[in-house]
Amino acid sequence: MWPVMEQKLARFRELEDQLGDPAVAGDHAKFAVVAKEHGSLAKLVKPYLEYQELDAAVKGAEALAADPEMAALAEEELAALRPKRDALHGKIEDQLLVDPSEDFDRLIVEIRAGTGGDEAALFAGDLYEMYTRYARAQGWGVEEISYSPGEAGGFKEVSFGVKGDGVFQHLRYESGGHRVQRVPKTETQGRIHTSAATVAVLPEPDEVQVSISQQDIEWERMRAGGAGGQHVNKTESAVRIWYKKGTPDEMEVKCQDERSQGKNYERAMRILRSRLFERQQQKLHQARADMRKSLIGSGDRSERIRTYNFPQNRVTDHRIELSVYKLDAVMAGALGELVDPLRDHDKKQRLGGK
Repeated sequence: MWPVMEQKLARFRELEDQLGDPAVAGDHAKFAVVAKEHGSLAKLVKPYLEYQELDAAVKGAEALAADPEMAALAEEELAALRPKRDALHGKIEDQLLVDPSEDFDRLIVEIRAGTGGDEAALFAGDLYEMYTRYARAQGWGVEEISYSPGEAGGFKEVSFGVKGDGVFQHLRYESGGHRVQRVPKTETQGRIHTSAATVAVLPEPDEVQVSISQQDIEWERMRAGGAGGQHVNKTESAVRIWYKKGTPDEMEVKCQDERSQGKNYERAMRILRSRLFERQQQKLHQARADMRKSLIGSGDRSERIRTYNFPQNRVTDHRIELSVYKLDAVMAGALGELVDPLRDHDKKQRLGGK
């Protein structure tokens, strides 16, 4: 079963031997590359080894079930073992479908208010709360990176990091345009307004995957804007970075923090690295995306992917034509109502289903 897993297991053990080799351990760059591949394979190999143990236990219990005196005990054991084995089987199949170039445990989410003025900024804030609640419910870490508050609340734009096992595989489908239909708090005649926000989910690569030379950037200190007290207004703690290499239009990143210029610079570089990586990946995967013609969508933030209709308590994902009448729960963090069907749909496509 799964000959490919035996190959991965052999490679995993080979890498373990390399990690114990003093020559590799003494070469920081080489050790980092080997450790990265080893860690990536561990996500597959460890469940596979556990599956082998469970499968052997199931077969042993099935053999005992043939003995009338042991049948009842064996069936009780099988009732506990089989669900665990089957769950691991599904987990391993899911992992085998993951492209190694798409396996990230860190990402940056950028949300920007679109058309709709103050209401769009409020909606961007609602999306931020939805995603961070969902992330924390999964046990993932959430890190605020940068934000620009809206005049009436919410955000004109906000960026935050998410870290944890499988984060990209769960949130990758969120990139695109999000539309909201509801009665704004400022609306006196009860009319429903339509506003929008865009979401970009950016895998966060490490410095080995995306290297940025200081010669390719320019940066400046500036005063942080927005709320934050006297310190923010008087201290040049904010940072703006321009990236100019290999692009006709400058790529600009801004970050502000109440205290640390160094932290702002580090965070701005992380965002820049993620945006550059996204650009690289789009080029690499364009041909594949064209061939698959995936209904999941390209992930382009200009593509409208979902509508949130508050009067009907309905959220509709237009890519798979799914409507869920649990908008209140989804906004409270139950995003799995949409993420799980999207992942199942993509899995069927990758397996050649319709």
